[in-house]
Amino acid sequence: MKQHRLSSVRARHILNATRKTRVLVVGDVMLDRFIWGTVARISPEAPVPILDFTQESSMPGGAANVARNLTALCVNTELFGAVGRDPAAMELKRLLKAQHVACDGLLVQANRATSVKTRIVAHKQQVVRIDRETRDGLDGQSLKRLLAAVQSALTRADAVIVCDYGKGVVTQPLLNALKELCRARGIWLSLDPKPVHHLNLSSLSLVTPNRKETFELADLPDDTRHDNPLADANLILAADRLLKELRPAILLITLGELGMLLCQRGQKPFHIPTVAQEVFDVSGAGDTVIACFTLAIAAGASPIEAAILSNHAAGIVVGKIGTATVGPEELLASLES
Repeated sequence: MKQHRLSSVRARHILNATRKTRVLVVGDVMLDRFIWGTVARISPEAPVPILDFTQESSMPGGAANVARNLTALCVNTELFGAVGRDPAAMELKRLLKAQHVACDGLLVQANRATSVKTRIVAHKQQVVRIDRETRDGLDGQSLKRLLAAVQSALTRADAVIVCDYGKGVVTQPLLNALKELCRARGIWLSLDPKPVHHLNLSSLSLVTPNRKETFELADLPDDTRHDNPLADANLILAADRLLKELRPAILLITLGELGMLLCQRGQKPFHIPTVAQEVFDVSGAGDTVIACFTLAIAAGASPIEAAILSNHAAGIVVGKIGTATVGPEELLASLES
């Protein structure tokens, strides 16, 4: 393999191997709703656009979107989290089953509202988002039930992805238990962080912050920018600090239009430029990155191979509207182009 390329033959081998892997996804699940329409006039009642409705659609979001990204790439996937006893939960489960995501690990709680994010979209442009959700943490009994379900599934798992979106499921007790369970079994543990939570993120296999989250986690100001991330002194300093303090096996920093930076202790950072041709919607791109990187590692890829593969996957999904996924042939075609 050339330094900055992944051959389609090798990529196909990795993707074929993912069919034999099993990944558990644990965290905040949600339902993403989209109301689509066109705008041709302003309301006489207030200076706001009038949306002429054309259609409405729903898809799994948050941890559920990570799970559907995995099954789209033919990975056996089990999802664990919490939902309410409401129509949104029923709709979410129906969508997940249609996309072959095992969701028996979703705890149903009568006092909880299933997280629903409704986006109003006019001419491919998001106008406003409406959030309906419960952000309370799980009570002690619910946490025990969730961990027991995860522990039972770990006997047949190759990797675990923790998805923290600040909705209350991912807490320090949950994360501590998952770290202990995975460490004892030698199972890969990935996490997409939410710095506002101030969780102890030490000793994880993979941490995937974006640029803003990287500086927040490192407690450093982001006052430099450079077109070449390897020449961005503050970014490299922040990455070094996180490698020393958190000691992850892999730190993968997503940088939007600048691609991503792969960082490992004792090695020089590796920059992977973006391959995105057009960017319509970045929502869910981070879900695609952590899903694709983790499944590639579980299938035997090296960190650089996993990063290149996930970079191509992200480049495809940002060219689609809404929280999207990528299939194996689509991903292989991107690598060959």
